Amino acid sequence: MTDSTPDSAAGSRDPDALRRRAGVRGDPDRDQHFLVDDRIIDRIPGYLPPGTDTAHILEIGGGTGGLTDRLLRTGERVTAIERDPSLAAFLREEFSDEVEAGRLHVVEGDAVEVDLPEFSACVSNLPYGVSSPIAFRLLPRSRPLVLTFQREFAERMAADPDTDDYGRLSVTAGHYADVEIVEVIPPSAFDPQPEVESAVVRVRPRDPDYEVGDEGFFFDFVKALFTQRRKTVRNGIRNTAHISGLSDPEAVVDAVAAEDEDLLRARPGSLAPSEFAALTTIAADHGR
Repeated sequence: MTDSTPDSAAGSRDPDALRRRAGVRGDPDRDQHFLVDDRIIDRIPGYLPPGTDTAHILEIGGGTGGLTDRLLRTGERVTAIERDPSLAAFLREEFSDEVEAGRLHVVEGDAVEVDLPEFSACVSNLPYGVSSPIAFRLLPRSRPLVLTFQREFAERMAADPDTDDYGRLSVTAGHYADVEIVEVIPPSAFDPQPEVESAVVRVRPRDPDYEVGDEGFFFDFVKALFTQRRKTVRNGIRNTAHISGLSDPEAVVDAVAAEDEDLLRARPGSLAPSEFAALTTIAADHGR
């Protein structure tokens, strides 16, 4: 492989040079937008929380290897998942020394479907189209995450109650971790440029400060109420039994009223995750 543009003097591979060596251009129709701003790529691994175990870093969407290169400098071992067969082959060739040394393993496949390995942390520039399923696969693993999303998705993931962005994604993410946006990335940092801004999210796993007996029912109940986010909780419970799985929503309304009538008058967007947990407990006891 030859390229007239050298990689950086510090030894990091230049993302534009990588893309040329790979012989590819991004394809928006296939959700391919390559992050090519080396200053941003350099910063991303540094957003891992202090003290993170970097023995095995997972990268989803290895692309042409700009971030892969930085992760190999951050961690002892990296697994990169790449769905494009030609890019997976390029990563194995470009990083052949690291592959042979057992420091890089390239998995060819769709990260929504392949078995994820055990990993100590995940740092990834995710394709926009799989943001939600990948986030929901990673969050239950309780590992530090640094993920790049479309900015709108990132803001919903990190939102607080009583804000316009707060919703099902916010409650679900907040159940598993503390989530914060650490950097906004302009479209000009990508090639080809997307039509929207992106944002880097840092996820610090932690246990929730409440208990739920059935986590699956908790998430179903939250999902159900947010389909009626402009309705009161009272009406939401009554109207969404087909989503939440309640067999007797009126019994749930009566039980909640006996404990906290104010909860029934609230709207889902104002409830903290702990309040959803309290409602779920009552619903499980009286309406299933």
